[in-house]
Amino acid sequence: MSNHLNDQSGDANDSNIAWQVEPVINWLLSEGRLVSSIEEFTRNLGSALHNAGAPLSRMRLSMRTLHPLVAASTTAWSKDEAFIKPIESTHGIEQRPSFLGSPFSIIIETESAYRKRLEEPLHKDEHTSLHEIKAGGGTDYLGLPLPFTESFAIIAYTSDKPGGFDHSDIAQLTKLATVIAPIAEVFSEKRVSKAITQAYLGNRTGQRVLHGQIRRGDIEQIKAAILMSDIRDWTGLNTRVSGEEALAMANRYFDVICDAIEDNGGEILKFIGDSVLAVFPLEDETLDASTVCEKALAAAKQAVQLANKIDPPLEVEFGVGMHFGQVHYGNIGSKSRIDFTVMGQAVNTTARIESLCSKLNTPILFSDTFANQLSETSVQVTEEVLKGYETSLKVMTSKEFDKGSV
Repeated sequence: MSNHLNDQSGDANDSNIAWQVEPVINWLLSEGRLVSSIEEFTRNLGSALHNAGAPLSRMRLSMRTLHPLVAASTTAWSKDEAFIKPIESTHGIEQRPSFLGSPFSIIIETESAYRKRLEEPLHKDEHTSLHEIKAGGGTDYLGLPLPFTESFAIIAYTSDKPGGFDHSDIAQLTKLATVIAPIAEVFSEKRVSKAITQAYLGNRTGQRVLHGQIRRGDIEQIKAAILMSDIRDWTGLNTRVSGEEALAMANRYFDVICDAIEDNGGEILKFIGDSVLAVFPLEDETLDASTVCEKALAAAKQAVQLANKIDPPLEVEFGVGMHFGQVHYGNIGSKSRIDFTVMGQAVNTTARIESLCSKLNTPILFSDTFANQLSETSVQVTEEVLKGYETSLKVMTSKEFDKGSV
């Protein structure tokens, strides 16, 4: 990977070195690499360079990531702003007109450094970002690739010093980049790990796995509101439409139910075919059984309401079953293949209740145990001996969904 800097490589006025990069490198190797986040790292690095006398007005650090929604993340520092919100770029950014021809796109394409002296006139066809930097008082721009094991990140420096960067500035910033690269790669790997665990396991469960709860048998008993939902007549639907159409319909349903669950503080644990399993756990002293059950019911109602409002309308109908009880929460499986999930009679009860939604033509059903935790008055729909049980269970719903069954 080249650090070639086109023919604008520097300024003649660099006979006296105005600042030294070594103290910044020492900070990076001792304290800087130990900060908790890439956002904090970028802010602290910018401040360290500024305090060392580097002629910087702004600095950006951009890294690709592995995430269903986000392609890259950029953090920034500015000498005039205490905090700059990180920018998350969605997939397909490389093909967007706003990105094409930008300094970052050139660095990605050439895998080499990019320099633009901004005190000189800019051609009207130069990328918008350069015109904006110049208009903001920028006099020089330097972007450098940071080589990773299998890819690279980009760090970009902007100066507002008259005359811009000199030869010494560029040499020291380039030297610094070789130290930043392996540290940035560690942050990148951490971010990818977190993104993957959140996407596949959820936020709470993902954090547990990252913190070391990975052995089979790492299980705890917790109380939780359990929510299960699935599409009605999924098997029949697959006989009437193509597989691709069925999957598209399922994904729209998952958007509806999962957004509602997450909006109300729930954790999606698993997709099982066309079904969703989620929990609203009692994890700390700020929550009680009533609170988590209210949140679960709010999620179910939000999903039903959204399904009736979205345009175009949701092509499938679905049911939601809920129960409150104790579950085993943790790792199960074989010696070499484990899964993080919830198990127990409370989960089985939830599944049995949800299966009644189609039979009783009611979108939301829950147990009387769950209903007893609610502030609203519930309505009994039926009382049945559920499959695998010896005693009957009262099955309830909210007044707004009551069809006068009982």
